[in-house]
Amino acid sequence: MSWSEHAIWWHVYPLGAVGAPIRTPDDAPEPHRLRRLLPWLDHVQRLGTNGLLLGPVFASSTHGYDTTDHFRVDPRLGTDEDVDALVAAAHERGIRVLLDGVFNHVGAEHPLVTQVLAEGRDGPRAGMLRVDWDHPDGPRTADFEGHRSLVALNHDDPAVAALVTDVMTHWLDRGADGWRLDAAYAVPSAFWARVLPAVRERHPDAWVVGEVIHGDYAQVVADSGMDSVTQYELWKAIWSSLRDRNFWELDHALRRHDDLLATFVPQTFVGNHDVTRIATQVGPQAAALATVVLMTVGGVPSVYYGDELGWTALKEEREGGDDAVRPALPASPDDLGDDERRVLHVHQALVALRRQHPWLHAARTAADELTNTRYRYTSTSADGAHRLHVELDVTDAPRAVVRDDDGQVLFTT
Repeated sequence: MSWSEHAIWWHVYPLGAVGAPIRTPDDAPEPHRLRRLLPWLDHVQRLGTNGLLLGPVFASSTHGYDTTDHFRVDPRLGTDEDVDALVAAAHERGIRVLLDGVFNHVGAEHPLVTQVLAEGRDGPRAGMLRVDWDHPDGPRTADFEGHRSLVALNHDDPAVAALVTDVMTHWLDRGADGWRLDAAYAVPSAFWARVLPAVRERHPDAWVVGEVIHGDYAQVVADSGMDSVTQYELWKAIWSSLRDRNFWELDHALRRHDDLLATFVPQTFVGNHDVTRIATQVGPQAAALATVVLMTVGGVPSVYYGDELGWTALKEEREGGDDAVRPALPASPDDLGDDERRVLHVHQALVALRRQHPWLHAARTAADELTNTRYRYTSTSADGAHRLHVELDVTDAPRAVVRDDDGQVLFTT
């Protein structure tokens, strides 16, 4: 049995959470900002979660996904010792730690980019990047989705596979429990099929989840060797069904979700660092229903920091448009307001329900009643021995009820 079967992640974007400058110079450098997360490990426990899914912590130019050194902690966050201290403190509390690896591309300021361009097409590292050496304006590196600050790696080059293997192994050696693979959808599955077996030779228990938005999730997992992928299809169905009062979409997504569970267990969520806050998408009352779904269907769930406090924020399609959903945390969880605590209590109850029914990890769901505004479904354990009955209703005010197989109410909004 893998430890991931009991994992419930608290997902945090470190640069934002600790108040580090993102796109401006660090005029007031604080060498140990990452340690601001230490008091929040108690919050992770009180929430009932048992995993810390960290956004990028490695040296980068701006937002963390433009890496300049995979082996060095971002100086805006601190040092290797600060990461070691955070991992050690998490492990003391029984909390697993997942790191965010950006291996599809590097930042334009990464030394490798300068080296490759300086050495030319016949240089020893030329194959590590995708470069148009014959571009009319001079050698031009390929970018990631039109962002010139993100330079695409060449995943056909064995040296890139060796680099990624070394990075993943290095941080697992230092205590990390697994990896989130950023933009895994843009990397050939065959690349991961080469890298991951080498990583697992040293760390067979490491859990690896890939960021995959569209496509055949099950095929990606089968071809790549990843343990899981991000369940964006279910995420979209949850919020749009609640916002548009159309539970047919959610039912359709859950039937597809059941098919995935036959081969792997997806990583489920209703919020992350790249999307509009759930409370902004559907309103604070319906946001509780989104969490009900998250915690009563199969998957490896994550709670994005602040969602459990009812925070709101809109993601915008512009430079800096993610900043609002990546804010600073208060200095301590003791500084929360009354409204935040009320939302937190709802999340604590639902996470506790999940922890009390660990079979939900691989549960299948089936509809019992389905209209535009009312949806009842049953979640059943893989062996058929356990059931929960969930009722969602947005006919008037959003309402949810969760019952056990004897009809006892376990949760209600």
